[in-house]
Amino acid sequence: MYLADRTWPELGEYVASESLAVVPLGSTEQHGPHLPLATDHLIAEHLAREATDRADVLCTPTVNIGVSPHHRQFHGTMWVDAPAFRDYVESLARNLSYHGVDRIVFVNAHGGNTVHLREVGRRLRDDGTAYAIEWMWNDSIPELVDDLFETNGPHGGPKETAMIQHIAPDLVQDGKLDDARDGGIADLDEADVIINGARTFYDSIDNTENGVLGDQTDATAEKGERLFEAAADQLVQLLDWLDEQPCDALMAKPHVDPQPGSRQ
Repeated sequence: MYLADRTWPELGEYVASESLAVVPLGSTEQHGPHLPLATDHLIAEHLAREATDRADVLCTPTVNIGVSPHHRQFHGTMWVDAPAFRDYVESLARNLSYHGVDRIVFVNAHGGNTVHLREVGRRLRDDGTAYAIEWMWNDSIPELVDDLFETNGPHGGPKETAMIQHIAPDLVQDGKLDDARDGGIADLDEADVIINGARTFYDSIDNTENGVLGDQTDATAEKGERLFEAAADQLVQLLDWLDEQPCDALMAKPHVDPQPGSRQ
């Protein structure tokens, strides 16, 4: 159920009996010469809308701009500072809790958002407002990703390329897949991003001239469909599980009581 398409009486009927909502989040940032800047938020929104339709769960509008300063050297990349992002998402979640939602899944498709969404989830849980967790689509199906692509890549690689070929094929510049591979880093192991145990880079341009990693020529719409269906199924299962949990079991546990005989 997409929140923005409903009337307020319809939503009142929903929150009277349900308490689960999904918030899709992504980014608006460079994804190489072949993919749109919308890549991450398109993936998040499509997966969230598909899974919530199947599970009959409330889905909010998508947060399209995330924490992306590490792509700032590339034209068009947009970002918000991390504290502003955390505060915004937390405020949005508290808005949902005002309407009766006490469990939230952040459907995330941008790695730069991950740690901040987990921090927001901790804040909300610690004060008893809601149980909110971050879900990243490719983390839900790692074996399939590894099976489909010989040389993947964490950004603008074949997995994201295949997903956009499936959900928004008109936005993929298929004629530039060779350029994406040859102008970036096909194999992350060749980038020397870890030296003596230290991560040595801050921005994507430090490693790749065109901003992407992996072999994009290995992507197809058919592979994207397999990824999409598998990830959507994993999300539906997560929503079903979360919906069944007693609220008390999800909230922070109380302080440990002293053991008998221990000093107070």
